Amino acid sequence: MRPDIIVIGGGTVGAAIAYGLARRAEKVLLLDGEDGDFRAARANFGLVWLQGKGLGMPAYQALTRHSIALWRAFSDGLEAETGTDLCYEQNGGLVFCLGEDGFEKRRLEMMRLHNQRGAGEPDWEMLDRQALERLLPKAGLGPDVSGASFGRHDGHTNPLRLLAALHGGLLRLGGGIRHRSRVERIEKAGADFRLVLAGETLSAPRIVIAAGLGSAELGRQVGLDVPVHPERGQVLVTERLAPFLPLPVSGLRQTTEGTVMIGATKDRVGLDASTTTEAAAGLSRKTVRLIPALAHVGLVRQWAGLRIMTPDSYPIYAQSESHPGAFVALCHSGVTLAAFHAEILAGAIAAGSLPENFSPFHQRRFDVPQAA
Repeated sequence: MRPDIIVIGGGTVGAAIAYGLARRAEKVLLLDGEDGDFRAARANFGLVWLQGKGLGMPAYQALTRHSIALWRAFSDGLEAETGTDLCYEQNGGLVFCLGEDGFEKRRLEMMRLHNQRGAGEPDWEMLDRQALERLLPKAGLGPDVSGASFGRHDGHTNPLRLLAALHGGLLRLGGGIRHRSRVERIEKAGADFRLVLAGETLSAPRIVIAAGLGSAELGRQVGLDVPVHPERGQVLVTERLAPFLPLPVSGLRQTTEGTVMIGATKDRVGLDASTTTEAAAGLSRKTVRLIPALAHVGLVRQWAGLRIMTPDSYPIYAQSESHPGAFVALCHSGVTLAAFHAEILAGAIAAGSLPENFSPFHQRRFDVPQAA
């Protein structure tokens, strides 16, 4: 199969785009990297999350809202296509507040976000301590927990099943996946892009660079200067417990298997994906302050991954002006935005151009005029 388009990067972002392109009858080849590559998916918490996002960046707030509105149909379609249960639940989500000052600070932040949106009824509410205890009767909240913000549209999914389903869906739709296929160089060859791998070359008239931290080097070769840096996220996992946390909390969620995920750190340590005892201790202290009973629970796993961060933490979506047909897609919220990537972004790429409402996410926003 000669591909119409090659997607470089087999993580959640690239896989969602490739799946969406295949659904539009594009001949798609997805290139996944090496097993040892730095992957954001290793630090993924599985939240499909709206509340608190986009303060100061209305376009990102609207983008996230759009993706979450698409998520149920996206999830249902992918499950029907692959037979994989994504364990997606959208019953709302919580952000715990510590102390009265913390409660008031969160309330004001949520009000600013609502005012920034400027329309519609609030899709969140502040819950005081009594209301939170009624909602979570089995949690045993710590004495410092004063309440929480509750986002009605928030939820969670199994990120590993999501990624596997995107790969499986792509294959069922006639697309291809090449594992352990790292692109070393991109060249222009007439109307095509020639991708140089170890020992071979591949060609296609269009490419999407969604290679996470590797996107900066590849992007420069097609006129896309995308500034990214790594941020390490460390996560703890407990032994299986009886259900006690029916809703995900920012930084704490109980999976369908009963384990509790605790996270995640935000470490600026370069390309270091190792775990640390300091992070485990810090995450444990934070968690026990929220739910003291977890102090007596066994930890069965700790892992780390590197998030892909831009200077302002928001996504980059762009097509190269010097190399039309070369696109880049970067973000650190690949699970939340998976529906948007598969439905809206893939549709725009298939059509050949990104519409004007993508312009706030172009990397030109980082261009700073140089002093004379």
